[in-house]
Amino acid sequence: MKLRGVSFLFVAMLSVLFVLSCSKSSTSPNETVTSCDGVDKTFAANVNPLIQSFCNQAGCHNTGSINGPGPLTNYTQVFNARSDIRAAVKSGLMPQNTTLSASQKNTIICWIDSGAPNN
Repeated sequence: MKLRGVSFLFVAMLSVLFVLSCSKSSTSPNETVTSCDGVDKTFAANVNPLIQSFCNQAGCHNTGSINGPGPLTNYTQVFNARSDIRAAVKSGLMPQNTTLSASQKNTIICWIDSGAPNN
């Protein structure tokens, strides 16, 4: 009887471990979760001014640029490059010559995560 109880406990523990190991985590251990609560995700009023100030500069992503995703001078170009922009902003690789504040990063990332609307 004692062996049967230990076997049952062992099988139960393995089952729990199996279920937990199959669950999908939305973040990696080194990734921080971006909170979009209260972030204004308006392209025209919030995102585009950041892109134009920090990205659309001579030698970076202005008209005629061949850097990375190319020019980021209008909504269509920014929308088409949104995956690259998200990764570069989240990692801190962009913008190269300055640093975005956490709030500025959240504005861009949350706008992209909300479907990158043209609003």
